[in-house]
Amino acid sequence: MPTVSLVLASRSPARLATLAAAGVTPQVVVSDVDEPAVLAAARDRAEDDLEPADAVLVLAQAKAEAVSRQVEDDVSALVLGCDSMLELDGEVVGKPADAADARRRWRAMRGRAAVLHTGHWLVDLRDDEDGGTGATLGASSATTVHFADLDDDEIDAYVATGEPLEVAGAFTIDGLGGPYVERVEGDHHGVVGLSLPLLRELLGELDVPWRHLRD
Repeated sequence: MPTVSLVLASRSPARLATLAAAGVTPQVVVSDVDEPAVLAAARDRAEDDLEPADAVLVLAQAKAEAVSRQVEDDVSALVLGCDSMLELDGEVVGKPADAADARRRWRAMRGRAAVLHTGHWLVDLRDDEDGGTGATLGASSATTVHFADLDDDEIDAYVATGEPLEVAGAFTIDGLGGPYVERVEGDHHGVVGLSLPLLRELLGELDVPWRHLRD
């Protein structure tokens, strides 16, 4: 089997860096998905409330399929979409709306644990001669994150860096927020935004060994 090309349907530098560290260099194509509209439509279709694991999967699928439509005439590749949300006290949150929102989040999270859900969706756009299946499939990961008990000055200083405004849950584990995460339960890659073990499992469902995704 030849090397399999990957298109990453995400603007996240952390996801790109995670893949690069594992020896994978994807093409990056960002989707134009209207996330609130996608979630609203999914909630309308759901008989019950949309669970966090389902919400991130719905968005990951929407991003992967939107980018697939953009590139399907130009590439023979797998397209990967991802989305992350933090669940705290049964409430699911994405990126903070502004600095004040980020500060409120951190005052609620400090000294406590929350669950970071990350959805992954693969669309197989490979040509027949490259082993393409036309499949579209996904799964989500969940990692429990234990936050340090920050004081107000620490929260204000971290929010002032601007980093919390750019990421789901208002924190990173691989950047400036790293000192404020005491430990995780589960796959730490999922907290960064892309679970490598879960991606390997999805590739396996397409009969693509991980080593064939590497350069």
